[in-house]
Amino acid sequence: MNLFAAASKCIIEEEFPKAVDITLAQFSSFHVVSLLIFLCAIVHTLFANQFTKIAHKIEAYHDTKDEQGDLSPKSFWAEIFHFLGEVEVVFGIWVIPLFFLIIFFYNWDTALNYIQTRTFIEPLFVVVIMCITATRPIVELAERFLAIVSRLLGGGVGAWWIAILVVGPLLGSFITEAGAMTLSAIMLGHRFYAANPSRRLAYGTLGLLFVNISVGGILTNFAAPPVLIISHCWHWTSEYMLTHFGWKAIVGILLSTGLYYAYFKKELRNLQLPTTAKAEKPPVPVWITLVHLLVIVWMVIFEHETAVFLGSFLLFLGFYRATSYHQYELTLRRPILVGFFLAGLVIHGGLQGWWIIPLLDGLSTSQAMGLGTVLTAFNDNAAVTYLSSLMPSLSEEMKQAIVSGVIVGGGLTVIANAPNPAGQMILRPHFAYGISPLSLLASAAVPTAVMYVLFYVTM
Repeated sequence: MNLFAAASKCIIEEEFPKAVDITLAQFSSFHVVSLLIFLCAIVHTLFANQFTKIAHKIEAYHDTKDEQGDLSPKSFWAEIFHFLGEVEVVFGIWVIPLFFLIIFFYNWDTALNYIQTRTFIEPLFVVVIMCITATRPIVELAERFLAIVSRLLGGGVGAWWIAILVVGPLLGSFITEAGAMTLSAIMLGHRFYAANPSRRLAYGTLGLLFVNISVGGILTNFAAPPVLIISHCWHWTSEYMLTHFGWKAIVGILLSTGLYYAYFKKELRNLQLPTTAKAEKPPVPVWITLVHLLVIVWMVIFEHETAVFLGSFLLFLGFYRATSYHQYELTLRRPILVGFFLAGLVIHGGLQGWWIIPLLDGLSTSQAMGLGTVLTAFNDNAAVTYLSSLMPSLSEEMKQAIVSGVIVGGGLTVIANAPNPAGQMILRPHFAYGISPLSLLASAAVPTAVMYVLFYVTM
């Protein structure tokens, strides 16, 4: 996905009002302060769940006082801390001081020009694909397919767990990683998290999902954001991706999932889904499901063309309305918040090239892979690959090392890979006080290490 296409020579440039280009400018005091703001946003992300805990304490105190009839029904400060605890709004909040910082160091036109020259294709596309893949026809089609795999594995919660965590991420190479994340997270919510697993297993599953999704989309050259952004520049075809990266992804997903299953096997075998009576609705007509599949294919083909896929999405909403009897209720809040998160990350990430490019320059392949993994944990992996594409005369081995590093590290944090906020948004209700970034980091460390060793020794 095109995070910073306005500056890339590999992508058609658009003309905007002339102003100072601050994206890849040389070291200045402005860039230092912008980096500090970016670090504040990262720290805020890591401790967002603490704001949620404070909000709950304020609510408890407020409810106690409200029994005396002295207070309003809701606490203003509790709502503010709930808002600050929403991970999806963090980077958008910190865009505000960044915007005024640009005005202070430069001028109003430069600040507007910087925002206008960011490319928001990725956030918009994620919003659209999340909405479509969360519809009833697509979810039930995926559920039927995964049910076949689950039965082959013996059935039960553990079989569903394996099927979702292996097959779901690999679907990301065809329906995009954002689509695969949405489907996998929804399926895990229904078929695994509803069984109330222990905290360790719940976080272990989340970390494994994020890592598997990050590597599961590299069987093709159009589904994973960090690959898509450089595939045209470096002339990497889907055949190239499959032979150089894809087979490693399949092996790595099987190894990591098998390792976690062996460790949690006893608990997985004992988990039972609650028996709840469900109102049976007639099956979705095949032609409606086919239309949904065709829409997804259409969106993937035209994901670079914002006007096309947004216009197509509006037409799809009309079709959704006409077939509403066979649909789930469509809620736009979740996808829009995820898009807002990614848009904020795009704005902050565009100012980090001044220190990332020098770090990558002159490294060995092993150093480049390691640094790529570390950088990805704190900066979207598509941004890292984009910045590396600006470096002249990179050898093929260096290109593979950098991409391997950012792919492997895409599950460590919620900001490491574009689909991660979608997964967090969908699964957050299954975690008390929200998802802890530090617990996510710890749970993703083992599958990340497995992937790292596999990609390194086969590089």
